[in-house]
Amino acid sequence: MVDLVVRGDTVVTPQGVGAYDILVAGEKIVALAAPGAFPVPEGARLIDASGKIVIPGGIDPHVHCKWHLPSPGDAAPTETDPPEVVGLAALHGGTTTMIDFTRANQAATVQQAIELRERDWKGLCPCDYAQHIMVEGALPIDLPPQIAEAIQAGFATVKIFTTDITPSRKGRMVDFGDIWEIFQVLAATGGLGVIHSEDNDIVMHMYGKLIREGRTGFANMAEVHNTLSEDISFRRVIRLAEKVGAALYMMHVSAGTGVQAIREARRRGVPIYGESLHQYMLYSAEDYKRPNGQIYHTYPSLKFAEDHRELWAGTLDGSINCVATDEICCTLAKKLQGVRIDDTTGGNAGVEPRVSLMYTEMVGQRGYSLSRFVDLVSTNAAKIMGLYPKKGALAAGSDADIVVLDPADKRVIKAAELHEADYSPWEGRKMEAWPCLTMLRGKIVVENGTYKGARSDGQWQHRKIASDIVAAPLL
Repeated sequence: MVDLVVRGDTVVTPQGVGAYDILVAGEKIVALAAPGAFPVPEGARLIDASGKIVIPGGIDPHVHCKWHLPSPGDAAPTETDPPEVVGLAALHGGTTTMIDFTRANQAATVQQAIELRERDWKGLCPCDYAQHIMVEGALPIDLPPQIAEAIQAGFATVKIFTTDITPSRKGRMVDFGDIWEIFQVLAATGGLGVIHSEDNDIVMHMYGKLIREGRTGFANMAEVHNTLSEDISFRRVIRLAEKVGAALYMMHVSAGTGVQAIREARRRGVPIYGESLHQYMLYSAEDYKRPNGQIYHTYPSLKFAEDHRELWAGTLDGSINCVATDEICCTLAKKLQGVRIDDTTGGNAGVEPRVSLMYTEMVGQRGYSLSRFVDLVSTNAAKIMGLYPKKGALAAGSDADIVVLDPADKRVIKAAELHEADYSPWEGRKMEAWPCLTMLRGKIVVENGTYKGARSDGQWQHRKIASDIVAAPLL
């Protein structure tokens, strides 16, 4: 029984952009048809999206909710905002699914860590969600088979650090031999390595060098987390994965050298995918010099104009497949608490404006097609992360995660009008469109700025990555 029909003249589907009626029954899209081809059933609601843009719900594959947040000096660590806050902001901004992280070392077994992390999410997140498994430090000898079991249970991606990031965060980096062991598990089970890749020797050397020279201000961050580090680390990790036969997803690519390494590997047939962040693509190391310049930072650092050129080129040639946020939702006071290269708070509050911001920059400013835009904020993440075609598509059988963008809503971003944090690094930017409707599995959860959902609406998503994604660079 059809409950709802969305009628649009600009609907972005896997087959292209056109005029369609989207027929929704329960939580699913049951059909797409020419407008008016099927009478709207009695009792069903018709949503007229004429003059607007209808897209699948956005997918942010990189967020950190209720997450450990280090504090400078001896101050006690705190936590980022919980799924209830971040998920609400996501829905207002047209994102219907987020992927966070479960730290394997938080419990005696991976399964126990999963169960512990689920307590933070189940019934407490307004949008749908999934988890990457994160491994850190020296890995227990019995961990690889547990990772294999987790992948089979629907946790299809494994986060690995090649650096401790800062001198105070010892225990993040995984040794290369242990990475080798995890890559063998990924290759055998069809999982995907999601990598924070920097060369630890170079990063720690530069921390020491700048501290000795007294240049400890965070505005020097790009000298520490530099383009050479990304170049060397990416190529080392890629070479290992290539020999083992593992598939990779390089998280938060910040430098042109990283894009080049991905591009070259893809030409050799390596199944590798790239993610950048909206702040890396639109801000540079020069922005650290602005008032409260910490608000633009996440790890690795912002880079330079030449890196922007490569990142944007990567979105067109397949080297950069997704635009994420590395969401760290906290107060401005917490974001500004660190002022040094070794204690500045990473991450940004950006999940709400992400879809509109990328529409504005990609479609409005750079002339990208609507299909390319949707790929970068939704569809590619669904395909790479094992959610497609349930998520990331307006197609029969897919979840009815539907977003309507209104190009007449050219609002200027103001933190006071958003639903996350008390600041925004995007303050004052004018948008070319903003969501006027967000639907999650057939339920209208935001309409014309009014929230109609509940914090218990979100559901955990089982993920299995398609074999062609991990066999070759498909996208």
